[in-house]
Amino acid sequence: MPSSIRRAFASALAATAVLCAAHSHAEQYPAKPITIVVPFAAGSGTDQQARSMAQALSAEYKVPVLVDNKAGASGFLAAQYVAKATPDGYTMLMTTNTTHAANEHLYKKLPYDPVKDFTPVTLLSKGHMLLLVNPSSPIQSLADLVAAARKAPGKLNFGSGSSSSRVASELLKQMTGINVVNVPYKSNPMAITDLMGGQVDFMFADASTALPQVNGGKLRALAVSGTKRLAAVATVPTVEEAGVKGYDMSYWTAAYLPPGAPAAVTNKLNEMLIKVSGAPGVLAYQAATSGETVTSTPDGLARFQAEESLKWGRVIRAAGIEPE
Repeated sequence: MPSSIRRAFASALAATAVLCAAHSHAEQYPAKPITIVVPFAAGSGTDQQARSMAQALSAEYKVPVLVDNKAGASGFLAAQYVAKATPDGYTMLMTTNTTHAANEHLYKKLPYDPVKDFTPVTLLSKGHMLLLVNPSSPIQSLADLVAAARKAPGKLNFGSGSSSSRVASELLKQMTGINVVNVPYKSNPMAITDLMGGQVDFMFADASTALPQVNGGKLRALAVSGTKRLAAVATVPTVEEAGVKGYDMSYWTAAYLPPGAPAAVTNKLNEMLIKVSGAPGVLAYQAATSGETVTSTPDGLARFQAEESLKWGRVIRAAGIEPE
């Protein structure tokens, strides 16, 4: 047998062996604990969603599913960690538009590539935010907030613990012409703590983080960031209803694996996550936070992310935010 044919035959055998190994791995998956890495602190909306899904995955597939919070640096830490992890399906990033659509427009240089450094798995949900103030604040409505900011330009400040939180306030600032100052935090729960303590004047926070404080009387909700009211706080108007025409700011969550994850494992995890999205605990979480379950194929998430990156770039530029 000529050496060229032998080499081709050997290459074909090697490729077949790799393919068989990948399929075997996918058939056995999951065979050990799965870690869900979250870019935000415990108590954040993404963290709460991750924990509800971790419980559902563990119950359904009989393996431990752990949640690892790597908060800080606008999601950089978690994104970098997963980007460098072994692509075997056992380290997953559950993240938001912060790391995968907004950061590339908010920072001049990212320590990770939101496209090349990840394998898309599935979109998980969409949600909206609440505009919040301390209940002792004299600000009773969005109109009051705008009036107070215009009366004292540059004096009011707002907390932000994610890109969605920040851009929501920056967009309000741009659309109303007010001059207010951003105070950045590692995550929204930290910003909410300072809002309750009177260190910041207002903020937008994801509904899952904000609702317990609003329902407990610790914060006052002035408006909803989306185009429709939230069932959990039906009396709270949207920002548009409160007077800022055309305002709309929502966020989304999705799951990613490290780059180079085998397609068979990626597809298996996609099926698993979509299945547990209908689990009672996950549905209860979405209902309590007025969230919307939205899933996709891996390719569907890749296309959605590309569209969202363009959208967030437009919003950030329109808000006049200069990349840091």
